[in-house]
Amino acid sequence: MRVDTDERSDSVFWIIDGNEKRIATINLTPGKTFYGEKTLYINKNEYRYWDPFRSKLAAALINGLKHFPFPKNLKVLYLGASTGTTVSHISDIIGEKGIIFAVEFAPRVANEFIDRCAKFRRNLITIVEDARRPEKYFGIFGKVDVVYCDIAQPNQTEIAIQNCRFYLKEGGYLFLVVKSRSINATKAPSRIFEEEEDKLRIAGFDLLQTITLSPFDKDHALIIAKMI
Repeated sequence: MRVDTDERSDSVFWIIDGNEKRIATINLTPGKTFYGEKTLYINKNEYRYWDPFRSKLAAALINGLKHFPFPKNLKVLYLGASTGTTVSHISDIIGEKGIIFAVEFAPRVANEFIDRCAKFRRNLITIVEDARRPEKYFGIFGKVDVVYCDIAQPNQTEIAIQNCRFYLKEGGYLFLVVKSRSINATKAPSRIFEEEEDKLRIAGFDLLQTITLSPFDKDHALIIAKMI
C-alpha cells in the first residue's frame, strides 16, 4: 500500500492498494469521522477516504477535474452545506487557517451539520439562512476566494451568480453543481448544462470546465468558472 499526492493539490491524496485506488484527505481532527467514512493511518497521518458517491467534488476529481484552486488558508462560501460531507473534506484541504462559511437553510439539517461537523472544526462557520438572500448573511468578513454552490433549486445558477456578486473576489472561482432534474425533469441534461453555461457567460464569467458526474451522480454536472 502506498500514498500518492494528487498532481492538482498537495492536500489531496490517492491511497493505492494493489489494483485499488481511492481518493482521500488528511484528517484535520484525527480520531473523529463525520459520515461513516473509513480511515487509514500511514506515516503518522490519518487519511479519510473521500466517498465520490457522497461528495460531488470527489466525483469530479475522479472524473478528470482540471481546476482545483483550493490551497491552504483559502476562504470559501459554501452554499448547501447539508450535513457536511464535502465541507469536511474541503476543511481538511484548506487547513486550520482557512475558513468556510457554510450556508444551510433547513434548521434541522444545519443543527446536524453543527453537531456532526462544525463544532469540531475551527475553520467552519455555520450560517443558517436562505441562499436566495445573500444580503442577510451575517458573519462573512471580506471577499471569498471560492463560491461552491450545491443547491437543488430551479434557479440554482441565478442564486450562485447573486452570491458571487456579493462575496466573490475578482478573479475568484465558482464551483456550481448543476442538478438538471431540479431545473427541468423533461429536458435532456446535456442541454440544461449548456443553458446554465450560457447564463454564466452572460453574467461575465470565464467558463473553465464542465464535468459530468456519472456514474456517481446521474444527470449532474460541475461547472467551474472564474469571476472576471
